[in-house]
Amino acid sequence: MINSGDTAWMLISSALVMLMTPAGLTLFYGGLTQRKSVLNTIGMSYTAFCTASVVWVVIGYSIAFSEGNQYFGYLDHFLLNGIDVNDIYGTIPTLLFVFFQGTFAAIAVALVSGSIIERVRYSTWFLFSILWVILVYSPITHWVWGGGFLANLGELDFAGGTVIHVNAGVSGLVLVYLLGNRSGFKNTSVRPASVKLMILGSALLWFGWFGFNGGSQFAADGIAANALLVTNVAAASGGLGWLLIEWFSTNSKPTLIGSASGVISGLVGITPAAGFIDVSGALFIGFGSGIVGYLGVVKLKQWLGYDDTLDVFGIHGLAGAFGAVMTGVFANPNINEAGIGLLYGNSDQVFIQLAAVLIVSAYSATATFIIYKMISVLFGSGRVSEEVESEGMDMAYHGEKGFDISE
Repeated sequence: MINSGDTAWMLISSALVMLMTPAGLTLFYGGLTQRKSVLNTIGMSYTAFCTASVVWVVIGYSIAFSEGNQYFGYLDHFLLNGIDVNDIYGTIPTLLFVFFQGTFAAIAVALVSGSIIERVRYSTWFLFSILWVILVYSPITHWVWGGGFLANLGELDFAGGTVIHVNAGVSGLVLVYLLGNRSGFKNTSVRPASVKLMILGSALLWFGWFGFNGGSQFAADGIAANALLVTNVAAASGGLGWLLIEWFSTNSKPTLIGSASGVISGLVGITPAAGFIDVSGALFIGFGSGIVGYLGVVKLKQWLGYDDTLDVFGIHGLAGAFGAVMTGVFANPNINEAGIGLLYGNSDQVFIQLAAVLIVSAYSATATFIIYKMISVLFGSGRVSEEVESEGMDMAYHGEKGFDISE
């Protein structure tokens, strides 16, 4: 039967997660990009939310959650066929479950855009966002949450460490190499358009993440309450971890960009673990995720020389992988009997988590490569011209400016 408390909590959680993309992520990304491309950057996330929301109810949900084989759900719920307004998932309406999961699909593809802003054609991104939800996100969701082979393997992914963050981070990195670096990437210092907007965006993401992680329990109970608590602790620890390593490793002033990036890294790291670990595990995962994010963004990116514009691979891919593996270490059966980690006698869980990260990464990279190449063959290169890149994406594509001030 429908539980009114659970349903009310999931209505709120769904609205919180919805807020994360068209408000939180757009401001976070828009504040970090150059002034001449702010609107285009915001628009890529905004458009992704629209395309993903439509694709999800048409076919994505069916691929992810219909009865199927170990790899794909069938098309039983195409256009939500067979789902009645009175149908129930657990103790909540099925349509509410559909909506909640759709907000996850939307933010997942929007995250990918951060890797390639300021140099990708808007039409290429529009097509890519549609195909990625169908061919990458929805199948992986089925593997983990829809009864697929990773679920049967025993992977623990409470709210999307592999499904969303590793998946998006790896896809973003592949697109970076396919599109190439921005002109003058290694010789030009890029100034963020507005650190204030970036901080506001990070705060909205932090707020929305309570629905992201807490809602993934699909009930208003103790595990959901624990998920909120450890989410906040990990976010704060991640912000401190990045802040401290930045401060002392460079012997420079601590930056708010670094602190906010650490918060997001901590949130990413705790996502797969939120329903399985206690506060002590959250402190370790959050702080460690902040350090992993910093090393990925500052050290690895510099060493390999790739131009991941807004550091999606470092913050989401690497911190997500770290959190997924650490879930296998800290999963506490006293919190959730479904998860038993290394510290509680189950060393196999670490290897299961690592295997899931590697499998998702391999599929995401391969499928992303194929989708982009297919779009390029049919519609031409996804890279904008040097003239457009120099002028800025806002005026070239939209005829608008993000900031109405004189140059």
